[in-house]
Amino acid sequence: MIKEPADRFDGLRAFVTGGGSGIGQDTAVTLARLGAYVTVAGRTQRSLDETLEAIRATGGQGQTVICDVSDENSIARASAAAGGEDGQLDIAVNSAGVSGGDTLQPLADYDTAQFDRIIAVDLRGSFLSMKYELALMAPRGSGAIVNVGSGTSLVGVPGFAGYVAAKHGLAGLTKTAALDYGAMGIRVNTVAAGLVETPLVATGRSPEVMAARIAQHPIGRIGQPQEIADAIVWLCSARSSFVTGAVIPVDGGYTAH
Repeated sequence: MIKEPADRFDGLRAFVTGGGSGIGQDTAVTLARLGAYVTVAGRTQRSLDETLEAIRATGGQGQTVICDVSDENSIARASAAAGGEDGQLDIAVNSAGVSGGDTLQPLADYDTAQFDRIIAVDLRGSFLSMKYELALMAPRGSGAIVNVGSGTSLVGVPGFAGYVAAKHGLAGLTKTAALDYGAMGIRVNTVAAGLVETPLVATGRSPEVMAARIAQHPIGRIGQPQEIADAIVWLCSARSSFVTGAVIPVDGGYTAH
């Protein structure tokens, strides 16, 4: 019986943005437990310290770096730190993001500042992350990048213009990068996550709103960060060696409607 979600990653270097909590944190810890040296990027040192403590508790190794993915200089520095002295980057997981909130607004009424904020982090931040990750991977001729998307990477949601636009854009970036770098031995995929029990999802949401959103998932429950992390880690592994340019739902059936 297979007890691990993927082969081991001994000798490989991984970079995880948004690694201070939720999906990013569980992914970072799992990659480290399976042997990768993981650079964990996030906005606050406290959350990063919690992730690093969890990594070390499993016998893994890693480091942390403060990073704002919407700032090009910041992501450039963080990526360079992840590559180390030799510029080695084998795995990258782009999990940093902000939510669309619970205020549903028809597009004509949608708050422009909120739209800009979501695009800056969820879309531009992913573009910048991949830009510097791919620059490290290309000379080595290998690598795997996994972006953390959403069901809204695949379907529209009324009143959610900013988040849907960002996640649809992420799906397009994933496919374009896969075409640009596939012949170089670099795979790029997106996991389209459903509703997952993370601090980002829980913040500011009433029980009624949560119940309504859970009801949209045929599996009948909210997902757990580790369930998404296991899919991500599989996409980082040699077991998914023929998968690139894919946007894979891991969503309890949300996009099956």
